[in-house]
Amino acid sequence: MAKKDIRALSPEQLAQELLAIGEPAFRAKQVYDWLWAKGMVDFAQMSNISKKLRDYLQENFVINAVQIHELQVSSDKTVKCAMRLHDNYVVESVLIPHQSRMTACISSQVGCSLTCKFCATGKLKRMRNLNADEIFDQVVLVKNTAAERYAASLTNIVYMGMGEPLLNYAEVLKSVERITSPTGLGMSPKRITVSTAGVSKMITKLGDDAVKFHLALSLHAANDEKRNQIMPINESNSLESLATALNYFTERTGTRPTFEYIAFKDFNDSVKDAQELVDYCRKVKSKVNIIEYNAIDGGEFKQTTRERLNAFTQHLENNGVICNVRHSRGKDIDAACGQLANKNKLVSPELK
Repeated sequence: MAKKDIRALSPEQLAQELLAIGEPAFRAKQVYDWLWAKGMVDFAQMSNISKKLRDYLQENFVINAVQIHELQVSSDKTVKCAMRLHDNYVVESVLIPHQSRMTACISSQVGCSLTCKFCATGKLKRMRNLNADEIFDQVVLVKNTAAERYAASLTNIVYMGMGEPLLNYAEVLKSVERITSPTGLGMSPKRITVSTAGVSKMITKLGDDAVKFHLALSLHAANDEKRNQIMPINESNSLESLATALNYFTERTGTRPTFEYIAFKDFNDSVKDAQELVDYCRKVKSKVNIIEYNAIDGGEFKQTTRERLNAFTQHLENNGVICNVRHSRGKDIDAACGQLANKNKLVSPELK
């Protein structure tokens, strides 16, 4: 008989499983604490329960743990982690150290079904969604890496790695629940940002669910014609529909979204483009992060010049738009925004 995935069980279901073999109710709480608060992935290490129970768990349940297969460290101390899943697929996660914070950038899918032209992950196929415990494991492993390498605590989490989080909605929200729960990692939801390429109906659902984390939209162009060229998802999720969904999200959650805007040379970096962004920001209460473009293999875009970037941001600021320029980290190890593409070549489930 196939072993059950123990982390797929709710606390109540786990308690029922253990009550059925005569274990007291508090044992389930102890096991649950090992799984989620401590991030334990080995039954044998659950030291405050009996060996008999540990053996029973080993014989009847499985922990489909994520493992770090490979680490790469950038000259700027960014760490890229190739994470191997139980079925030998691989996703990538990144630890981004700053003076005041340690940020984990985590993935939500193996590959991606979207085909954004500027993103290396978009050139991969979507193999499957990650489940909540696999997303949770990434956070724990990056958290441990921050502690081991930099003697620092993890302060922030961004769902900006491989995949589109809102196309894995239920598992992403379940993972946030695990990460923020007092019986999990206990992190504040205000330390978490979920980034989307723009799925209007799911943004509306985030509002209905009154989520407490931050939301970022990968915008990159403030007119439909240009955005259609680089992000095919815009053809079915127009800027107008996104504005409606984002305003509903803010109304229901009290949180303003952030627009991520990569400035591509001679494509979306003119003062005219900046004015279109100003006009869009007047429709949606928001702030803007201007992001450096990071070259990908076979990419058709180039990073804008310093002069054009300065003129662009100055126009935004002159028109009352809150904006920050984000300089990329980890470019030398392909760990920067848009570069995650499994160059470790561990994408085959046949990996031994």
